[in-house]
Amino acid sequence: MEKIKLGGSDLDVSKVCLGTMTFGEQNSEAEAHSQLDYAQERGINFIDTAEMYPVMPRAETQGRTESYIGTWLKKSGKRSEVILATKAAGPSRGISWIRNGGSDFDAANLKLAVDRSLQRLQTDYIDLYQLHWPSRNAPIFGSISFDPEKERPHVAIEDTLAALGDLVKSGKIRQIGVSNETPWGVSEFIKQSEQRGLPRIASIQNAYNLVNRSFETGLDEVCYRENIGLLAYSPLAFGQLTAKYLDDPKAQGRLTKFPPNWSPRYLRPSVFEASRQYAELARTHGMTPATLALAWCYSRWLVASTIVGATTLAQLQENIDALSVRLPDEIISAINAIHARITNPAQ
Repeated sequence: MEKIKLGGSDLDVSKVCLGTMTFGEQNSEAEAHSQLDYAQERGINFIDTAEMYPVMPRAETQGRTESYIGTWLKKSGKRSEVILATKAAGPSRGISWIRNGGSDFDAANLKLAVDRSLQRLQTDYIDLYQLHWPSRNAPIFGSISFDPEKERPHVAIEDTLAALGDLVKSGKIRQIGVSNETPWGVSEFIKQSEQRGLPRIASIQNAYNLVNRSFETGLDEVCYRENIGLLAYSPLAFGQLTAKYLDDPKAQGRLTKFPPNWSPRYLRPSVFEASRQYAELARTHGMTPATLALAWCYSRWLVASTIVGATTLAQLQENIDALSVRLPDEIISAINAIHARITNPAQ
């Protein structure tokens, strides 16, 4: 398993990262531990989680994912072999139970969030601490344009960076990153860190897959020139790019298990049609739709590490095996042709 430096940081991370949002909802603690064991056996040293997980977010299960990882770290004794990433939830009316409704990025809230994550993870430091989504109004989670009418009070980026700087100095976190960010947001984080001598972001965790290549419309250049590593999440578009929902509309997965308003962007008719065309392309060339989608994502120059999640070991094996698949120019051209016809339907 190839490892790379994450952005401008000192973190050596595997090209495949194990996503864990199913732990505690779709996966039991024993299943979670089996996935962690298998991932490490395959050379994955990078684990991503969040204080909000598992999904779908509920007060009854919040923090369970980190707790399952914590019990595995304690049992395995492998903490020093793992690059551990977690995320602090941003403001949202839908998750009022997190930090007693204080999910934002001021100093008091971030300290509380870090301390609670450390307790659940049973460790005394976090390698990569990420802001799950912006404090400010920004076009994310399927919004395709900025809406000034949605402006709201928010924590200034420089204040958030100062709070994170204190946590770095305390030794509780090593590096910082953002998630679900925009070109303006990334540029502002960099500007404030340089002007004020505050920690610099090493990574950005955004959606990137065959039905959402919006990262290529500005963020790709910003991150290339500023040495910010992309952690690509949802490379299978909540399972749509496996074609399982095309083959069986009642197939088990997030899109059938959870309410439609949890992930409406992946339920658009244009997403189904694009997924159908990508699946047909994959099968014509003797591979599974999931392998095509992941091999494409793994091959992209702008991706530092791809976050894969699974509910079974068989799925996880297929996801990791796709790393060795090299797509010929013929298939890449066909992928780009589909993208030109149906551009970013899940943006």
